[in-house]
Amino acid sequence: MNYYPICLNIDYKKVVIVGGGHVARQKLQSLLPTKAQIVIVSPTIVPEIQAYIEQGEATWHEKVFEASDLDGAAMIFAVTNNEDVNDAVEQATQHWQLLSRADAKGHVDFINPAVVRRGEFMLTVSTSGASPSLTRKVKEDLAEVYDESYADYVTFLKEARLDLLEKSLDREVKKQALQALLTPEVLEWIRQGDTGKCQQFLQQLVQEEKTL
Repeated sequence: MNYYPICLNIDYKKVVIVGGGHVARQKLQSLLPTKAQIVIVSPTIVPEIQAYIEQGEATWHEKVFEASDLDGAAMIFAVTNNEDVNDAVEQATQHWQLLSRADAKGHVDFINPAVVRRGEFMLTVSTSGASPSLTRKVKEDLAEVYDESYADYVTFLKEARLDLLEKSLDREVKKQALQALLTPEVLEWIRQGDTGKCQQFLQQLVQEEKTL
């Protein structure tokens, strides 16, 4: 199957996770950076999920699955170790709802790629289910190359772009300045915590471009 890659905005949308084990915990953790309304449906849950429930990160419906549990859900995860329950979740899913099954049986609308998240900077890896081991390896490699400093780096690039957009400069001048900010020196200044030097460099670029 050839999947179509996409980043979804699920803020304030209902997401239902049917299951309370470690796979459910993984799905829950992957949803935490969003503002989705997360609902867990399961008679039991692992302690890690219980901790998130107590923190108000999700709602737990302590019960066996019923079709009505999916009412209003935009996204659904069937992640129990019981194929019959997963089948029931699939049968209850409406055509407009997105379904993922952990057992990869039956109908699957989407799969989750491995994610390296650095603030607003996000890298995803997938082998479309062909080799989870390779997916994990590539994720580990990317996490090492793109360290935590990229969160601040992307924040600076975002702010610089917004600042330039507000200036009455030629479009090409703005484009050249933004391109120049990708020089390795800027990332190194970010790692050193010297944002002042980054700002000075940006202003220098604008002045140089304006005089050309």
